[in-house]
Amino acid sequence: MLADTLEGTSEKHRTVQDLSPVIHATPLDAVLKLFEADGERGLRSEQVAKLRARHGWNQLAEAPPTPLWTRILGQFKDLVIWILIVAAVISGMVGEWPDAVAILAIVLLNGLLGFFQEERAEQSLASLQKLSAPMAKVVREGVLQSLPAHKLVPGDLVELEAGDNVPADTRLARAFSLRVQEASLTGESVPVEKDAGCVSAVATPLGDRRNMVYMGTVVAAGKASAIVVATGMQTELGQIAGLLQRYQPEPTPLQRRLAELGNILIVVCLVIVGLVFALQMLRGQDLLQVFLLAISLAVAAVPEGLPAVVTMALALGLQRMVKRNALIRKLPSVETLGSVTVICSDKTGTLTRNEMTVREIVAGGERFQVTGVGYAPQGQFLKAAAVGESVELNVVDPSDVPDLREALTIGTRCNNARVGPLGDGSESWQVIGDPTEGALVVAALKAGIEANDHEHRVLHEIPFDSDRKAMSVVMRDPRGRRTMYTKGAPEVILAKCSKELRSGMVASLGDVRRSQIVVHR
Repeated sequence: MLADTLEGTSEKHRTVQDLSPVIHATPLDAVLKLFEADGERGLRSEQVAKLRARHGWNQLAEAPPTPLWTRILGQFKDLVIWILIVAAVISGMVGEWPDAVAILAIVLLNGLLGFFQEERAEQSLASLQKLSAPMAKVVREGVLQSLPAHKLVPGDLVELEAGDNVPADTRLARAFSLRVQEASLTGESVPVEKDAGCVSAVATPLGDRRNMVYMGTVVAAGKASAIVVATGMQTELGQIAGLLQRYQPEPTPLQRRLAELGNILIVVCLVIVGLVFALQMLRGQDLLQVFLLAISLAVAAVPEGLPAVVTMALALGLQRMVKRNALIRKLPSVETLGSVTVICSDKTGTLTRNEMTVREIVAGGERFQVTGVGYAPQGQFLKAAAVGESVELNVVDPSDVPDLREALTIGTRCNNARVGPLGDGSESWQVIGDPTEGALVVAALKAGIEANDHEHRVLHEIPFDSDRKAMSVVMRDPRGRRTMYTKGAPEVILAKCSKELRSGMVASLGDVRRSQIVVHR
């Protein structure tokens, strides 16, 4: 059906628009024909120019900047603020200039604090654009080149590998052990395995489309070639950005209560003015004197110190939250955290840092504790030792424990993750790839075992899958010997083993010993 639709239409750019939601259900040959793409040599220069004129740049649309005067006036839209401004004007009219100046100073201070906080927040939000992929590896006219990601057009052939940010929504053409971290779109912290050969059903949810990779996600492992099928605001990430632009913020609980207070003040002031005016007129007082008295009482009823107190309290709360790396865009939003009754969030990467750390290793029947947290390769290996009736932890050198060193070596060779410093001048380290594999690499680095062993060449790899529950890598050492390294679920690995390494010696592994390992692991 989809292929027939492609054959029968002459408006190809409209067909692309109509079928973009079901690209995952379209065979690869039909996708290439739809986008006039070449799965080997990529697009030609003249094609790129036409497609860019039709689809625009590969970037998210930004709302037009709000004029400076609008942002400043926006700080004075609360009802209580307007009551204070009216009170200041009336105070000046009746000759109470000190009161008028004091009220206006409070109003201006309140507005300036809110304005400067919003300016700082906008600058911080602008820095979030660094999350998008700045460069992309693109094949055009048979030449692999690195281009700014915003220059991509539908039909481009891009190359992806572990650690790359996906620069646009793409349909996989070829994939080799590809796994993609899609937490930014689906909330799923576990990398998703991809398959270029599958064709999904039309109703397949976003998180289950194994032949697609989306803008804003990160390649955790493997390599792939893919055809760009959507750019800019037509991507899944662009649709989310569009929803955010249409979002109309609701007033905070504090703003609602201040608005209610403003209404009460207006009613009270009008009642006071009316009663005083009526009573004084009944007594035969002069009209001008009665009017000035009533207005003075109404101004006195306005709590001119309230906005200043509220602003200072919010500013103090803001400073405390900034110290905890919280980004506050609007000053009144500080109060909303105290009004929250339910928080719905995904734990991994939200309530945690999405970091995995090896804390304990069992090797050769011995247990070793590993110190240090995060991905910085700083820590020690400790082993418990009985001293009298107590137990002490002594530092051990992994190079003196063959079983421990062999376990760490296997963990690094049967691994696709890479670990390195962030490169921003800080001491923070990052993992490119699966967090669990990254934790194994970091543990090996703490023992002085380099993860990138250039002397051993990978000949074949069997990636981890939920059915096999193991990952295997076949390597050839400098002498030409081939060795397979495997890691996986303990029960799976034990079922495939007939021997074990204990104290540097190879020993038989029977059922009794397997049971002991399972019970005490």
